[in-house]
Amino acid sequence: MLMQSLLFIAGLVALVVGADSLVRGASKLALSFGISPLVVGLTIVAFGTSAPEMAVSTGAVLSGQTAIAVGNVVGSNIFNVLFILGLSALVAPLVVHSQLIRQEVPIMIGSALLLVALGLDGTLSRWDGALLLTLVVVYTVFLIVQSRRASSAGASQFDSELKPASAHAWDAKWPAQTALILAGLVLLVLGSDWLVSASVVFAKALGVSDLVIGLTIVAAGTSMPELATSITAAFKGERDIAVGNVVGSCTFNLLGCLGLASLASGASGLPLGPSVMSFDIWVMLAALLACLPVFLSGREIARWEGGVFLAYYVAYVAYLILASQQHETLTGFSSVMLGFVVPLTIITLVVSLIRDKPSIPQA
Repeated sequence: MLMQSLLFIAGLVALVVGADSLVRGASKLALSFGISPLVVGLTIVAFGTSAPEMAVSTGAVLSGQTAIAVGNVVGSNIFNVLFILGLSALVAPLVVHSQLIRQEVPIMIGSALLLVALGLDGTLSRWDGALLLTLVVVYTVFLIVQSRRASSAGASQFDSELKPASAHAWDAKWPAQTALILAGLVLLVLGSDWLVSASVVFAKALGVSDLVIGLTIVAAGTSMPELATSITAAFKGERDIAVGNVVGSCTFNLLGCLGLASLASGASGLPLGPSVMSFDIWVMLAALLACLPVFLSGREIARWEGGVFLAYYVAYVAYLILASQQHETLTGFSSVMLGFVVPLTIITLVVSLIRDKPSIPQA
């Protein structure tokens, strides 16, 4: 078990370092060719933070561990919204940019609804995967075209984070930048293989399913880039980036990660599993839908709302653990959550929304 724990940690480190190397190399290479920081931030950085999920989900499918592949994406999105946004809001109330409310959140929710529709038969076919991948390409092109029309003020959003390498820096030339990209890809492949292998052993040793491991441990591990980015942005006061990072990552996870995993699954398609379709995917959809009233109430995520998000993530993980062990307290726990906690939260959000009387931002 010690060796598997070390392999799991090594896999996480390889994923984080690989994603950072990929983003660094690709960003500097793009900037060297005169591509604006905003375009790089909206495309390469967004793909980079979702690269661990994509690598793990595709690697899991190729290894025959389809439950981990699905659980990783669904669990990562739940972790992104409830845990990362919740923790970031506790650090500092998060400002929500009008574009997120008007455009990015509806696209994220639309992607989740599309996944639910495609998965009603219990499987994501290769054609479904091709559709999801086509949509992520269309979305990326749309972001690039939109960013080119942005004002100079908007174009400077990523200037402090993304700058071309100085002429004397070791990564100023394209060979070094290409090497960073290749090194990042290699680390992502190795890291995903190590992480999946160790996770399967953990699942068997703990007596829980691959799906539960994918929804919790693997999902949290592959979301480390998003967690680090959002927490750092919140501490620096760049609170709109903290929110945008999570929303963009969720969209890329749904379209890109599951799209590629579905294509890799072959003619049989990617099975979603009855427990995913009956429970976990609805928890994910509820978490994404909760963003709208929370974002609209004053157009920020207050500390108390972050605390609610965080508490719900703890409750969700507790439910998964109790359900996997068929614990005797599961029925009582579910009754309290569904009969008291959830309705109380909904009432509180509605009252907060009415009290703040937000105006829908205009284009």
